[in-house]
Amino acid sequence: MSLTLALSSGNAPTRLIGDEFRHPAGEAAARVLIDLYLQGWSIQPQDCTNVEIRAPKRADNAECEKRRVRHQELLKRNEQLSKPSITRFIRSMEAPREHRGKLVSIFDLMRDGPELAAALKRIRHSDFDSDRVRSVVDPYLQIVESSRRDKWTGIRLSDIWRYFRHTWSNQHASVPGRTMALLVRDRAADNHPVIGIAALSSAIVQMDKRDSWIGWRPKDVLSELSDNPSGEHARWLVNRLEQRKSEVYIDDLIRDELYWPTLWECPTSGPIEALKVEATARRADHVRLARRDHVATVDRQCAEYWLVRAESDLYRAKRCLLLADLMRDKAALIRFLYPKARASGLRSALEDPEARRAIMSIARRAKADTVGTEIADLSVCGAVAPYNEIIGGKLVAMLAMSPSVVRAYQRKYRHYESEIASSIAGRPISRASRLVYIGTTSLYGTASSQYNRVSVPAAVLDADADLRLERLGRSRSFGTSHFSADTVAALVRLCEQASNGTRVNSLFGEGVNPKLRKVRAGLDALGWPSDRLLRHGRERLIYGVSLVHNLRPYLLGMNSRPRYLVGSTTTGDVRRISGWWMTRWLWGRIESAEVLDRIASDTKERPARHRARVVLPVGSD
Repeated sequence: MSLTLALSSGNAPTRLIGDEFRHPAGEAAARVLIDLYLQGWSIQPQDCTNVEIRAPKRADNAECEKRRVRHQELLKRNEQLSKPSITRFIRSMEAPREHRGKLVSIFDLMRDGPELAAALKRIRHSDFDSDRVRSVVDPYLQIVESSRRDKWTGIRLSDIWRYFRHTWSNQHASVPGRTMALLVRDRAADNHPVIGIAALSSAIVQMDKRDSWIGWRPKDVLSELSDNPSGEHARWLVNRLEQRKSEVYIDDLIRDELYWPTLWECPTSGPIEALKVEATARRADHVRLARRDHVATVDRQCAEYWLVRAESDLYRAKRCLLLADLMRDKAALIRFLYPKARASGLRSALEDPEARRAIMSIARRAKADTVGTEIADLSVCGAVAPYNEIIGGKLVAMLAMSPSVVRAYQRKYRHYESEIASSIAGRPISRASRLVYIGTTSLYGTASSQYNRVSVPAAVLDADADLRLERLGRSRSFGTSHFSADTVAALVRLCEQASNGTRVNSLFGEGVNPKLRKVRAGLDALGWPSDRLLRHGRERLIYGVSLVHNLRPYLLGMNSRPRYLVGSTTTGDVRRISGWWMTRWLWGRIESAEVLDRIASDTKERPARHRARVVLPVGSD
């Protein structure tokens, strides 16, 4: 990609030298160009007011492409590690502390490489025996809870997870919404060292390759209904519409004469338009008064908490817009599916353009109900050295989709109150939290990935089918990961100071990915093509695993219960999966002398030369 950028913002030139760098537009433009240059973009000045830039080409060789992406990722990772707060955390974890009469540190949770290599050498030339292997490596799963501490070191489990996450080549970024962190430990060694870490997080809302594979995009649903316009499908549409209407708080709208109960029986265009006007006005007030409007004045434990949130400008705007959309959808379907939802009515509705649009709108909301609750992203997954040498990353991935994790996820979130749904309803709303799909992406967009060939055969867990991570496609290479924190801050300042700009907030419920919206607004304020500059060129492979037979109908609410591939009462699954990993991956790996030599190089002797240690950038304070 090649394009020319004008070094101007509005009518004023954006100079990149001297004191003009202090101007918001000048600083933002300079920082963007510096970041792009460090990421390998070609920067060529054309004259005093224009510069030509060209995105780096994807390397033809897989290893070269990995090195290119790794270099780009390390820039952001090292920027993060250079922050004083992060540096202090890393050093505090490595400093000795007293626990139960002895000095311990994070090093005590790293497996000694020479000891592991020697133990593996002793068993590698014998016939495979699971008990002998478990005497050397015996994995188990540990759910990270913020208040829980490690038995052997007294360190908080969350801090252990966080430390090892900083050894990754990409920066650690928190994910909004749900997060359940996992540790995989080794009971065969002293202190039960960490084999690997994982985290299940709220899924990305829109991912075309994933959504196409699941088949729950609105156009996919419309196609299915067209192929099979059954009475069951007709009733599903009506039930989804009526249920969503019942979850909208309307008392204040009735009081202000914007809505009245009989209106739902026969929606008309006038009240629908009035609700849209009110939504626009309240949204404008939210933007203008956002910081004051969201001061926490009511404790979350108070019975009125959700009611206060529902009547805030942001959620009143959301409620008005949602109610207007629901009324529009009912108006389009009322003559086809009311008072009785039948297959014949659905067939007629599918021939009407407005009714088809309403059906797609219902499908879109059905997806929104479950995308953040019953599917999850494996946002972190990998092995800690030296276990990475024995393909520990595949073990962590397999355990992350185990029945034990599914049960732990449901226990953690079964009473979780949905932030947005509750704020719209004015009362607590808890969505089902049955984990039925897990997706993930590779760090590198090459065929070589730790997720390749990751599967648990049905026989291992007495399941109906294999649990298999399938490759679904490639990501769009779109986002803000190639811009530093300072650049993002400069772009935010610019868009907030623009005379015609709209402040972009970071309040939950405003919309997805506030950082992306901020960066886009800043680039737009420069007059630069944000869509093209936000393409960072780092494609990733997309993977997914369905844990149930009825994935699409369950996620859309057509089926009331999921039909899991593995029985919910299955026991011993962690031991069974780790046993499969030993035979499939570990046993063949330890035949390599080179592998054992690399394992032996991870020593904890001072100075520690262990690859599980976080390497701070030179000059970190």
